Amino acid sequence: MTAPDGHDELETQFAEWRRYVQRRPELQRTDADELEDHLRGSVDELMATGLRADEAFLVAVKRMGRLDDLSREFAREHSERLWKQLVLTGDADGAVVDARSRRDLYAMVLCAAGAAASVKVPELFGMTLDDDGSFYAPNYSLFALPWLAAFLAWRRRARSVLLGVLLGLFVLGAVAANAYPLRDDSQSLVVTSIHLPIALWLVVGLAYVADDLRSSRRRMDFIRFTGEWFVYYVLIALGGGVLTAFTAGTFQAIGINPEVLISQWILPCGSVAAVVVAGWLVEAKQSVVENIAPVLTRLFTPLFTAVLLAFLVALGWTSAGIDVEREALILFDLLLVVVLGLLLYSISARDPLAPPGLFDKLQLALVVSALVIDVLVLVEITGRITEYGTTPNKAAALGENVILLANLAWSAWLLWGFVRRRTPFVALERWQTGYLPVYAVWAWVVVLVFPPVFDHL
Repeated sequence: MTAPDGHDELETQFAEWRRYVQRRPELQRTDADELEDHLRGSVDELMATGLRADEAFLVAVKRMGRLDDLSREFAREHSERLWKQLVLTGDADGAVVDARSRRDLYAMVLCAAGAAASVKVPELFGMTLDDDGSFYAPNYSLFALPWLAAFLAWRRRARSVLLGVLLGLFVLGAVAANAYPLRDDSQSLVVTSIHLPIALWLVVGLAYVADDLRSSRRRMDFIRFTGEWFVYYVLIALGGGVLTAFTAGTFQAIGINPEVLISQWILPCGSVAAVVVAGWLVEAKQSVVENIAPVLTRLFTPLFTAVLLAFLVALGWTSAGIDVEREALILFDLLLVVVLGLLLYSISARDPLAPPGLFDKLQLALVVSALVIDVLVLVEITGRITEYGTTPNKAAALGENVILLANLAWSAWLLWGFVRRRTPFVALERWQTGYLPVYAVWAWVVVLVFPPVFDHL
């Protein structure tokens, strides 16, 4: 069996591999024992030649991947880059892959069509996009995200209990968006329209991790999925904008005004259907965006670090206070969210076994800068609330900044430990994946509690 110097990380990898094997219904316990013995023996042989424990494990799994499809599928489902580079040395059976791809394509088309059709259903009850937006603003995500969750749940073969939970949460979202009689100019309508998509996107996350709800790695995969989905959606939107411009130009050239077609059909139906299409593209074409997104992260991390440091220097030089009116609150919260997004996506794209380098120090500077700005904004918000009273916008911003403060503070501490080689990188990854439910809880609090509490604003 494996020597003690394989330490805890190696045993964790063995345990994860065994859990994967035991999920396969066609394998008996004795089969799993035999495979594990074979894997451990191979690891021992490789370590005897001088390889480190982690290197020996990866090479041993690569060898097994040549012998059986089980290890190949194990590596394919686990999305760390090192696994893919070492184990995926060839394609699986082409006929099986093609059949699965076709089924995924048909399911995607069905869900995208469902999303496009559902966005037109309210018109049957007299509510159109030409109205003031009081209906579509809080409800728009309900026309797209349930269909994306349905596609992912179907692809993950989610259990009926989880399907019931997903359905219940989407129904709860629909109730929250429509149960309270909010005025068209109500701040609660605005905060609901912003926070409901966040709450529902994390419901989509439940569908994404349906195959292993308790896995920290699957949660990190969902973070990676979110970033890649955003890239694909933006690309689809840009392409759709070009298509729409050509449509308008060509029809106008023959004396037909396509404004109604574009505003009432192409834009609303296309925008919700693209949510599902982008999700399908991430699932089907991961290798393409995996090369783009890490590059974007490495490009914008130093740029944002420089901007935040320059802002702090200018703030100290001028001794000017921070404006925390509505537009400024949204701007600062978006800035902190972008910083968090850069941190999350860089974590998801990083090799956890690589030693700390210059980029990790840049990330530490970025997180510390964002942390200082968050503290300054919190001080200003608290002062304004104490002096002028609270509003839905300020209360939501206060809660979000407190949540971000806790995340950024501990992330900075873990990054500091990692840069000093005293904390393993996996601790930072687990902190971020474990913190995701906090965002979900706060988003649901804003959606469900704020409208009745602030019904006069």
